[in-house]
Amino acid sequence: MEKIPQQRALNGLKIVLFGPESTGKSTLAQQLATHFNTVKVDEYARDYLQDKFDATGKVCEYHDLMSIAIGQRIAENEAVEKANKHLFCDTDALETFIYSIVYFNKAPLELEEEARQSKYDLYLLLHVDTPWTPDDLRDKPEDRNEMFQMFEKGLKEFNKPYTIISGLGEKRFENALKAIQKISN
Repeated sequence: MEKIPQQRALNGLKIVLFGPESTGKSTLAQQLATHFNTVKVDEYARDYLQDKFDATGKVCEYHDLMSIAIGQRIAENEAVEKANKHLFCDTDALETFIYSIVYFNKAPLELEEEARQSKYDLYLLLHVDTPWTPDDLRDKPEDRNEMFQMFEKGLKEFNKPYTIISGLGEKRFENALKAIQKISN
């Protein structure tokens, strides 16, 4: 199988929007990219898994994880070339790793190693204080607090710099900006 490409460096800040499903990661990534006049990296798994679901009716399977991690890294590396001092990543290998543990009680070794080695300046861990929005792929509305705790535990265990972001709408955006400004100075 193909390996996860090496992560390209950015002369600026790489920030991951991180946390459980339906917490506004994609929305906030777009808002931040617009504010900083830069690009964002979309969540590769979303399109990959939606296409799979539409074609087969199946959701994520263990053998999909490496393809997702590879696709996410390729998209990130391509975005580095277009980024303007900031790059906002809607997920990363650590998020894929955590979902692997939650759903399969195991993870590919290469995925775990990549999650440990990946370098980002900040993770914005989005709190579960937003309304749940169902779709074809989301399946844990009753487990949101437990999932949040799993994501925070992962950040701690992998020694990643993070800030918890809460609040609704404009307040969530303002809280994210404050966290970014703290590391920009």
